Amino acid sequence: MPNRKQQTVLVLGGSGRFGRNASRAYADAGWHVRQFDRARDDLMDAARGADVIVAAWNPEYHKWADLLPDMHAKIRAAALANDATVIVPGNVYVFGEQTPAPWGEKTPHGAKNPLGRLRIEMEAAYKRDGVRTIVLRAGDYIDTIHSGNWFDLIMIKKLGKGVFTYPGRSDIAHAWGYLPDLARAAVQLSEKRAQLARFEDIPFPGYTLTGDQIAEKIAEVTGGPVKLRKMAWGPLRLVQPFMPTLKGLFEMRYLWNTPHHLNADKFNKLLPDFSQTPVNKAIKSAL
Repeated sequence: MPNRKQQTVLVLGGSGRFGRNASRAYADAGWHVRQFDRARDDLMDAARGADVIVAAWNPEYHKWADLLPDMHAKIRAAALANDATVIVPGNVYVFGEQTPAPWGEKTPHGAKNPLGRLRIEMEAAYKRDGVRTIVLRAGDYIDTIHSGNWFDLIMIKKLGKGVFTYPGRSDIAHAWGYLPDLARAAVQLSEKRAQLARFEDIPFPGYTLTGDQIAEKIAEVTGGPVKLRKMAWGPLRLVQPFMPTLKGLFEMRYLWNTPHHLNADKFNKLLPDFSQTPVNKAIKSAL
């Protein structure tokens, strides 16, 4: 019985949150993992022979308008030249503030704000150009290390004092994705790509949790009392003129005050045997 040909994935942004977890997940699944070095490599050359390209490049918010269109145009060109499938780590920005939950693959992309519109246009370009694409859409990330996301940079920053800081309404649902799970899902979908449509929008259900529920789970994990405190946005407003990326944080602030979750139907149909990490275990690893 001949061995199955080893598949190759090119990871763009391998030092970032999604890219780092994806690199590990593909390697664990037996794929040959190529890392792209923007300072040294040529994308068209690096993508030659790749079966899958993980598009995990993610510039700072204030650079999106300048960098995102050209960056993804180059990824699309490299993918088409090799008939490679692109994994796009999608987010919930495309839906906008007024869209009722649940948010799924059939939910209209109604965002009106600049960051949301940029994401809508970026995803639409992959479909328009006929690129083999899997948009794996998730909510906010929970990582295994402190990587500068909302959870570790803001929420658990003062946990040593028993304080869990939440940036919005703590009584409404919010979508979360545990990065090791999200990366494993990317691998499993990559391995089923021949059975998928040329363009797939796949919501990743992850965890749906209120801020109050997260605080309770942290207390369960740590065994100590946890006090939830609402984040003060005022100080960020004062320093915003000196930190351009903060404009994007304020633009997306509505997500912390808009109840939302991702529809699991399509994901469960495609990966019915997918085993998600228990939420307490995910939170413990993030702490």
